[in-house]
Amino acid sequence: MNFLILSHAFHKTKDTDLFSYAPFVREMNIWLKYVDTVEIVAPFETQPVSKIEMAYQHENLSFFKIPSIEFTSVTKILESLLKLPIIFFRIFKACQRADHIHLRCPGNIGLLGCIVQIFFPKKIKTAKYAGNWDPRAKQPVSYKIQKWILSHTFLTRNMQVLVYGNWEQQSKNIKPFFTATYGNSEIEKPNKRNYLGTLKFVYTGSLVAGKRPLLAIEIVEALHKQGKPVHLDVFGDGVLKEKLQRYIDEHKLETIISLHGNQSKDLIKETLKVAHFSILASKSEGWPKAIAEAMFFGTVPIASAVSCVPFMLDYGKRGILIDPILTEAIKSILNALKAIDELELMSERAAKWSQNYTLDVFENEISKLINPS
Repeated sequence: MNFLILSHAFHKTKDTDLFSYAPFVREMNIWLKYVDTVEIVAPFETQPVSKIEMAYQHENLSFFKIPSIEFTSVTKILESLLKLPIIFFRIFKACQRADHIHLRCPGNIGLLGCIVQIFFPKKIKTAKYAGNWDPRAKQPVSYKIQKWILSHTFLTRNMQVLVYGNWEQQSKNIKPFFTATYGNSEIEKPNKRNYLGTLKFVYTGSLVAGKRPLLAIEIVEALHKQGKPVHLDVFGDGVLKEKLQRYIDEHKLETIISLHGNQSKDLIKETLKVAHFSILASKSEGWPKAIAEAMFFGTVPIASAVSCVPFMLDYGKRGILIDPILTEAIKSILNALKAIDELELMSERAAKWSQNYTLDVFENEISKLINPS
């Protein structure tokens, strides 16, 4: 089987290996265990490989570069329009060669892939929609177009679309799915936390506006001002890093908040084993790995009620759902801290639930998608 991946993720090379964003590649390497040859069509950049990138693992892999496109300004739009014929042609030719077409959505390349796949109704196809599938969510027009094409069973044939969450009134090709980070061998009984001592908070994710990392810092700062012994470890990098560091310096929060940048999976794993709370007050999410990973080790998630997050937290039984307004978020957290017994139950429930979604289970489901017989 010749397996084609269409992605907007930037790719890099080092020696003879092809690298991209580690969580994405880690997942794709599971898919690639079940295919003979692989073709990847995606943008390329010449930057050095970073800590949050890893290599594909397949002996018969080909990479086809396409230009990146953006529609964030008039200049970018004009440049992107000039690139579109080249990108369409390369995607079309790759789809012709493929036995199985796999789209990564949402994204600009995902949108083009959604359009091109219409011309290949007999090919086996899958799409991973890693964003918020909630029909009521406010999203960019390009995202809505992708969701519409993927859901349209006349335009999109012979495809299974993997989405996060179980939503009502969906077309027959929409399949509720999940993602995973840890395997069965990593399952362990979560450490029992002491919620009367120093409360350890953790934030893992990109330092971008959509993830609201500043709100996580403000929450911990507000709890500190109310006399709570707290500490926040922030893992991740992004455009807001300097702004967040300035905020920490100006408010003299160096003793309670640490910015660690991108770190290894193992270091984050050890941090989650002892952390009390994980904060992620995103504006939008698909299946937030930061939450599922924290829950796996009994860290109680504090999260905004977007996408399938309420389901993941069992509507407040496995974590604390907050309004992304500082005063309201603090009220919810302080109320939770009044009931230590319930926090301990939340921790146990969180681990028990998340440990159902291991890499082993994930791989079994992937194998069924590639070899349905």
